[in-house]
Amino acid sequence: MMKRFFDLVTAGLGLIFLTPLFLIIAILIKSNSKGPVFYKQPRVGKGGVLFNLFKFRTMQVGADRATAITVGHRDPRITPIGYYLRKFKLDELPQLINVLVGEMSLVGPRPELEKFVKLYNERQRKVISVKPGITDYASIQFRNENEMLAGKPDPVDYYIKEIMPLKLELNLQYIANQSFLTDLKIIGQTIFLVFFKK
Repeated sequence: MMKRFFDLVTAGLGLIFLTPLFLIIAILIKSNSKGPVFYKQPRVGKGGVLFNLFKFRTMQVGADRATAITVGHRDPRITPIGYYLRKFKLDELPQLINVLVGEMSLVGPRPELEKFVKLYNERQRKVISVKPGITDYASIQFRNENEMLAGKPDPVDYYIKEIMPLKLELNLQYIANQSFLTDLKIIGQTIFLVFFKK
């Protein structure tokens, strides 16, 4: 109950106070490339239920048809303003909407694409027994995931075999030891890494 209350209050206040920033970002996105301001992508939520995850659009329209994984520091599909939105994780802010309606939490395992979740073994599927989150231990440890995938012959295969299992282990550790104080710690680490450790 405390977690949900914290999510509601934080997401609600965040959306109110960030409205001016949202408007500025929307104007920059529309003036920088053709397409919608928001990007919606089906992700797997708690209990395996699909929901639309909101982000500010950072890529050219239709760029995700080839692969949903972004590769390298300067993926050519990313728009000029999209590069900076991703750099400072501002593209993730619309997920406060997902938190407000109860599809996500501020902290929890990052929601995956259905095609990746289908590859989970029985133990790993425990990750979808809780609400997904905007940030988690895996987001912190693999914050430079795009750079890790750069230069790989098959980035998707590398992600599935090398990165995804490690992320899932971190998620399972979080689930086994989750607490309100742990969530506050993860939020603090995320903010520090985004703004002060580049």
